Amino acid sequence: MDNITDKINRFYKKLTFTQVLVWGYLLLVIVGAFILSFPFCSREGVHTPYFECVFITTSAFSGTGLTLYDTYTHWSFAGQVVLLIVMQIGGIGFMSMTIFMLSFTNKKIGLKSRVTMRESVGGISGSGIVKMTRFILNGTIIMELAGALILCVFYVPHLGVGMGFFFALFHSVSALCTAGLDLMGYFEPGSSLITAQTDVLLNVTLIILLTIGGIGFITWHDVYEHKLHFKKYHLQSKLVILITLIFYVVGVGLGLLFEWHDVLIDNKVGDKVLIMSMLMTSGRDAGFAPLVVSALRPATILIIIVFMFIGGSPGSTACGIKTTTFSVMILTIVSVFRKRKSVECFGRRIDEGTVRNACCVTTLYLVVVITGTMIISAVDGIELTPVVFETVSAISSCGLSMGITSSLSLPSQIVITFIMFFGRVGGLTFIVSLTSDSAHAKAQLPEEKIMVG
Repeated sequence: MDNITDKINRFYKKLTFTQVLVWGYLLLVIVGAFILSFPFCSREGVHTPYFECVFITTSAFSGTGLTLYDTYTHWSFAGQVVLLIVMQIGGIGFMSMTIFMLSFTNKKIGLKSRVTMRESVGGISGSGIVKMTRFILNGTIIMELAGALILCVFYVPHLGVGMGFFFALFHSVSALCTAGLDLMGYFEPGSSLITAQTDVLLNVTLIILLTIGGIGFITWHDVYEHKLHFKKYHLQSKLVILITLIFYVVGVGLGLLFEWHDVLIDNKVGDKVLIMSMLMTSGRDAGFAPLVVSALRPATILIIIVFMFIGGSPGSTACGIKTTTFSVMILTIVSVFRKRKSVECFGRRIDEGTVRNACCVTTLYLVVVITGTMIISAVDGIELTPVVFETVSAISSCGLSMGITSSLSLPSQIVITFIMFFGRVGGLTFIVSLTSDSAHAKAQLPEEKIMVG
């Protein structure tokens, strides 16, 4: 036993910070899928194929919400609890939970754990990371319980106290972790939020939880520390809040414009705004669907694809290239047009390394989406639009689908599983985890200009 422990310790010490994250997430998927495959986790008491469990566990931990089965009708209570735990760990990060538990012991939290934790939550600085971890976990528990208590008002009258509270807790965790898995199959299998699309309390509560989960831990802390003093926020928080508000207004406005006399034609004005608010919020962060996505007009589908690709914010429970990456790309374009040497915003200069990373992440995600789309289209022969929607949904951990998930072949399921894992870990983190820290350029090569554009 001691030899095994020594080998594990030596292996851990050889890993870089990013490799610890990748291996930790991979272990979570393997163990979660193993438990989920047992007969007691399915409602029918039968064994679920292991790779299908890997697909669904990856979807739950990455906060995606794409699923091969209806979550309520296929999984037993035990299976739903497993998915709830995986969603929770995936949402707040396993390093957050590890450091939180270690903080109550006498063990010293080393530099490696602190830096890994910083990368896990999207922190800018490594200082005060244990304090930040406690803030994240305490805040998560408070918001999830508050959300669950509010949602009880909707679920308890339909399901009773015990089952109603579990439904409320499941959806509260799923929303804050931007997972998008739901148990609404109790009312109608595969319906998501369609059967409750006009319920104000349910939808508004989920929208608030999705927004909080999507803005990131650093922004949480800024708002908590500085209240409404916007000027005192970090530049990252300012960009996150600004882009989130712009996306909400633009998304809901254009969605209403395109769908007012189409899929929303039979709804009242207030219901139209509520449904589109949920669709556009969920379209960036989670997979709660208040409408049949395939019934939307192409223009609305394109908006959702763009929103999904951009996704949430750094250090949040959402994925995608992130709102800050999008902001830096736009600011870079503005700086080129204004003939500025540096990228500037809110009286601050953004360093060149951040600009390079933004370009790298955006290009990398585009390459993964294009490659995944080509493979799935070639293997399954599905039309391009649903496949693009599915791959972007997978990489951005959104979970909305045009209805093709359950019909994907095994090779396509493998592709989507990889894309979901890639999206949750993060493009740069995944690539850096495959390289060694020792490979650094020791000298600069001669410079030469080339024509672009």
